[in-house]
Amino acid sequence: MVVDVLGYSRWPGVIGRPGHDRFGPAVIVVGSGSVSSATATADDSGAATPVDAPVDHERASPLMVGVIVWLTSELMFFGGLFAAWFTLRANNPGKWPPPGEEIEPLRMLIGTALLVTSSGTIHLCLKHTKAGERTKAIVWLSATFLLGTVFLLNELLEWSQLGFGFGDSAFSSIFYLLTGFHGAHVLAGLVLMVLVGWVVYGRGSKVPPTNTMHAVGYYWHFVDVVWVILYLIVYVMTWASAGR
Repeated sequence: MVVDVLGYSRWPGVIGRPGHDRFGPAVIVVGSGSVSSATATADDSGAATPVDAPVDHERASPLMVGVIVWLTSELMFFGGLFAAWFTLRANNPGKWPPPGEEIEPLRMLIGTALLVTSSGTIHLCLKHTKAGERTKAIVWLSATFLLGTVFLLNELLEWSQLGFGFGDSAFSSIFYLLTGFHGAHVLAGLVLMVLVGWVVYGRGSKVPPTNTMHAVGYYWHFVDVVWVILYLIVYVMTWASAGR
């Protein structure tokens, strides 16, 4: 226990002649998990009455802090890829993309809708997890997994139908890097859902579900936001600049 001097409170008749007001120190007592300030108020009779005002401070989960720090580094990684996209675009003043490497935004617009919807389903999973509704949480987690899987399959199908390869041009290289790394993150998110869901929602599990599943939720929301930015830059802006 630590006692620290914060300031001064009015204590009648403490020092000097009786009946004269003097100022004595007010202290703060710090215990485990809570902070209370000891102050004093004077009533009509001049007696000092101590008043305790407890203040509780909720500590952030180390898991959530670690996830946020990790996602920040991932954001910087994708930021570097987007910077490379714009740098290559500026250094290739000809047609972007080159002839024969055109991409259509419609197919991946459907994928975008699926991924954005999956953000809503993972939110509902977290909501029911917090409420202790295990069955409903599993249903919405399964829906999120299904949407993510369809998105990934749709992206692989698009790759199989493109008429250009990774090393054909600067455009094709950065296109496959951006979409490929994002697809790898989607796949990692799907694996994470299966593993964490099995551990958290398994019969007899004693793992605290709320923080663990929130970590998965934060990661999945991050993947969704990155894709929306990627879709706007790589698909929509490229399609619009080509005059289609």
